[in-house]
Parts: sequence; C-alpha cells; structure tokens
Amino acid sequence: MPSKTIDHAFTARSLTSAATDPTFAGALSFMRRRFTKNLKGVDTVVWGIPFDAATSNRPGARFGPQAIRRASAIFDNDPQYPFSRDLFADMAVIDHGDCLLDYGNHHRTPATIEREAAKILASGAFLLTLGGDHFITWPLLKAHAARHGPLALVQFDAHQDTWFDDGKRIDHGSFVARAVRDGVIDPARSIQVGIRTHAPEDFGIRLIYGHEVEEMTAAEIARAILDHTGGRPAYLTFDIDCLDPAFAPGTGTPVAGGPSSAKILSVLGKLGPLDIRGADVVEVAPAYDHADITAIAGATVAMYMLGLRAERRAAR
Repeated sequence: MPSKTIDHAFTARSLTSAATDPTFAGALSFMRRRFTKNLKGVDTVVWGIPFDAATSNRPGARFGPQAIRRASAIFDNDPQYPFSRDLFADMAVIDHGDCLLDYGNHHRTPATIEREAAKILASGAFLLTLGGDHFITWPLLKAHAARHGPLALVQFDAHQDTWFDDGKRIDHGSFVARAVRDGVIDPARSIQVGIRTHAPEDFGIRLIYGHEVEEMTAAEIARAILDHTGGRPAYLTFDIDCLDPAFAPGTGTPVAGGPSSAKILSVLGKLGPLDIRGADVVEVAPAYDHADITAIAGATVAMYMLGLRAERRAAR
C-alpha cells in the first residue's frame, strides 16, 4: 500500500503515469487521467459534451459523459485487452472535463462546441469526445475539417442521420447530410456500419446494414472500412445504438437487430491502419441503462479508440 495513491485524477505527478486507485473509489475522470485544462505536453484529450437537446426520442444523453467516466473505473490500469500494453506509458492523456453550455440558449451550442474543440485541436492534441447526443458530431466535424480538410467519416450507428434540415435546426438526425452539403466529409470515402433504418438519402456513402454485419466476419467488416476509406484522414464516430439493445439498452433511440458488443469491439480492434484524426462516443443515456451495461460498452469503445492511438504511436 505505501506505493499506492488515490484520486489519481488530481494527485498524478506525470501525464503518462498509471493509476492505482481502487476500481470502487477515487475521482472519476476517464480512466483516471488527470483533470486539467492545461494542454502543454498533451498528446490526447478526452472531453465531455453533456448535451441532449437535439434528441428525437428519449432524452438523457447529457448524462453520458458522467456515466462513461464512472464506468471507465473498471479499467484498473493493467495492460488493456486486447492491446497488451499500458496505454499511458508513452501517451500523455488528460481529461479536459466538460464543455460549458448554456441550457437556455441552444442556438449558441454549435458555435460553442466548435470554438472549444478548435482550441484543443490548435494545441496539436488528438481529441476524443464523450457525448451527448449525436448532434455534437456536427460542430466537432467542422472543427476537425478546418484543421485536416474534408474527412472520411467512419460511423457506427443504427441510423444514417442524413435527414434534411435547413442548416439551422438542432437535430441529431441530420448532421451527416449537413456535413456532406458543406464539404466537411468526403461521402465517396465515408462508410456507415450497423444501419437498421431507412433515410431518404444516402449521399453515396457506403452502407453496411445490420443484417450484413451479422453475415460478415469482424475481419471482413474492418477490411471493408479500410478499403473504402482508402487511407484518407478519418473521423470515427460511434453511436452506442449501433449495438443491439441487449448490449446497449441505455440510449435514446434503440433499434433491435443490432450486433453484439463483442463483434463490434473486434471490428474496432482491427482498425489499426485507419488514419483517425478525431473520434467520439455518443448517445449513452444512463437513465435507461441497467447495471451500467451501456456505460461499460461506451467506456470500452472509448478505451479501444485510445488503444488504437497508442498502438499507432508505438509503431512509428
């Protein structure tokens, strides 16, 4: 015990140090990373956006960042499966806390998110965002595209999110259409995985429907993603409702017939060659969750995103 500490999110002396907090105690940052707004020397920023005013069904994703952070305590800083490494040995990761939004002025939300994301990206850090409903991906994409150019969108989701809007709506079901129209993403290099609904327009984006996910192996799905994106800089967005409600009941718009968490995590683990420039995990709504099933899935997806980055850095 003498060598152990608690509340690593505040007491850590190094950004690359492992935590020793008990899984049942201590400050609940994401994976016990240091809570700080200081971006100096930081490689990767984990950031929360507690926003759900754009939901079309059940609200509650504003509590998603809290739930994902709480669930991430289960990762006890041993080498993380399946990456077989301490993710933070050589990668400086911080928890930047949450984006401050005015709940009474939702029309200001997109610009606030984009502005704050741009500040983080200007430091050169990689940004992993915890949502929040899927509308938040729209301003995040704008901030990332301003830095990297039009991106290949890799979207795990039950919904295409390509419904029409007037460019002003606060709606979690139309951000992809807006991103295509504004040249923020390259539809010819974008792909959506797990789709189990229909929308009036696909904009030429490659779709892998839910039933196809069931028929394909994880390796085949990963290969389809890598081949279709063609080495382009990519933004990875993961709507937790991509998973079947059996594996992610705590979400706003669940759709039956989806894949298991095991299969989709296997797909994610095979995306090492993907040039991911930014990522998010959205639509975790803990009020509808059971025993933190959805929050654990969301935290694990986020951990895999960090794992892919750690492995890519190690391979340099």
